[in-house]
Amino acid sequence: MFVGLAALIALVPVPFVAWSPGGTQDTLGAVDGQPIIKIQGIDSFPTTGRLDLTTVAVTRADSRLTLPEAVLSYWLPHRDALPRDAVYAPNKSSDQVESEEAQMMVTAQDDAVVAALRAAGKPVTEMPAVASVTIGGPAHGRLQPGDLVVSVDGVKTPDVASVGVQIRTHPVGKKLDFLVLRDRVRTNVLVTTAESTTESGVAVAGITVGLGYLYKPRISFDLGQEVGGPSAGLVFALAIYDKITDGALLQGRHIAGTGEITPEGTVGAIGGIQEKIAAAEKADATAFLVPAPNCADLAGIKTDLVLVKVTTLQDGIDAVRTLESPGGTAQTPHC
Repeated sequence: MFVGLAALIALVPVPFVAWSPGGTQDTLGAVDGQPIIKIQGIDSFPTTGRLDLTTVAVTRADSRLTLPEAVLSYWLPHRDALPRDAVYAPNKSSDQVESEEAQMMVTAQDDAVVAALRAAGKPVTEMPAVASVTIGGPAHGRLQPGDLVVSVDGVKTPDVASVGVQIRTHPVGKKLDFLVLRDRVRTNVLVTTAESTTESGVAVAGITVGLGYLYKPRISFDLGQEVGGPSAGLVFALAIYDKITDGALLQGRHIAGTGEITPEGTVGAIGGIQEKIAAAEKADATAFLVPAPNCADLAGIKTDLVLVKVTTLQDGIDAVRTLESPGGTAQTPHC
């Protein structure tokens, strides 16, 4: 009986996932001889030093922890055991989780480009963009997420609200001519409106519209590995800013960091902050950029890294520059 119970404890999965320090990646570096961040259509400048994004190793959505593994993750330093539902939404397959993580990474990269261009004083134009297309709806197979909407049936749409207004001014069953920018090419797309399922007699195109951005440079990313989630946004933005502004921002320093970023340059909280700091310390970084909302998560942490509190992208830029000055470590904002 004892052996049987011990086997159950050791083998039966428990509803937890483990977080542990992952790896680091120098966003100013290269993979297989190719730069991780490629920039075209704008002047770029040499950089020095390392600017690392940091990751967390987490139990996969299609894997399970046993009780001993969960207990070890809870007690070992720089590790955590969290309720599974707090990390993975119930009833989602591993494929859905991976797809969502990949999409969040793409969004983080897009937002980082806009934030970096704005910080560098480069022109960025806001435009309405197709955010999603309803499967089986009027625009399915015609419009695509990311299409920038220039006009609807010949009427210019300068903002998000104007797209919906123009669609609703036409009768149900009307064929509308959407002029969009797709991969920077002006394209006309015909969409026949359908009746709204919630408002009788109201025409819809089966799309949701959000804010998009138009800018001249072409900036692409290739990490050489699968990394998901939004938490690399701040580091991507700093790396792009360093590349498109004259003078090496890091001045040879090895800095790591994490944090979501908005197109306006606001830095948001992320998960696994202590694990990411441990990963940066293992990689021999000297300073770590911490999103200001995560400062409360650092209670009890012991590290030789300089932990710099960052609220905006400009905070990060200023902090990196300040670290280079005499006594700069003491002058940067800390958690």
